[in-house]
Amino acid sequence: MMDQSFYRELGHAITVIDTGYHRPGFDASYLLLAGDEAAFIDVGTAFSVPRLLQVLAEKNIPRQQVRYVMVTHVHLDHAGGAGSLLRELPEAQLIVHPRGAAHMIDPAKLITGAAAVYGEARFRALYGEIIPVSAARVIEAADGFQLALNGRPLLFLDTPGHARHHYCIYDETSRGIFTGDTFGLSYREFDSALGPFIFPTTTPVQFEPEAMHASIERLLTLRAERLYLTHYGCVDDPPRLAARLHVLIDQFVDFARTVNAVGDARQQVLEQGVSAILLQVLDAHGCTLTRARALELLAVDVRLNAQGLAVWLDRQSQH
Repeated sequence: MMDQSFYRELGHAITVIDTGYHRPGFDASYLLLAGDEAAFIDVGTAFSVPRLLQVLAEKNIPRQQVRYVMVTHVHLDHAGGAGSLLRELPEAQLIVHPRGAAHMIDPAKLITGAAAVYGEARFRALYGEIIPVSAARVIEAADGFQLALNGRPLLFLDTPGHARHHYCIYDETSRGIFTGDTFGLSYREFDSALGPFIFPTTTPVQFEPEAMHASIERLLTLRAERLYLTHYGCVDDPPRLAARLHVLIDQFVDFARTVNAVGDARQQVLEQGVSAILLQVLDAHGCTLTRARALELLAVDVRLNAQGLAVWLDRQSQH
């Protein structure tokens, strides 16, 4: 018997799998079943692929029964392992946003961009090899695209704000939405008597606050009962979480507008401000973690949110 600690059943024939990226409980892939057909939604990095294949083996699902690999957007913690995974799934096709398809077929720009951010060695350590996907295996999911997984209806909606190459998937069977990064981040360590804590991700380079507000509101019109977040897991009460996201998006943006520093100093000020906002909200949420532990869990997202806010500020100054 293999270690099953990294995946669990959520009901409605959905399994959440910890991809192992960065730390436990940070980055999820979802396995969706419909009779004898299966699909993965978001897949982590190349290093995540053995875990996903192990889950198939444990559940006695032949690899040829996986019909689709769906990536909510092409950021590498969601889609970096897609090419490697598809090599192991002979019947699967990749479903990707039309703006992201070219990057999965030829990932050179993704690789160059990420290597510029992390440095070549760190990039390879984080993401491994990014394998191109044959164009013949790619399906582009434009806004309103519908798919039946062995009769299980799935609806794809264009949801920019975090990235312009982002879709979310409404699963009628579970009354749930696979939200990628559009509907924020929620880590189980911060759950309290008030429920899940959630906050927006303003990661570079396509954070657009107006679009994010609109996408969140559009998802609410589906009247879903639950959300399947890539970061991390299943949360319910979407209207309450949406209200929190709207407030925090505005707080982040309003704070960013006050920052006059440049270069490394600006990044530092933005990180401090994002941290302060999140710690204040966590305190009101009844979080019992120490301040040091909370900041440790938030460190990656604070850095990325600050970087994304800086890119957004630069874009505003050009208009």
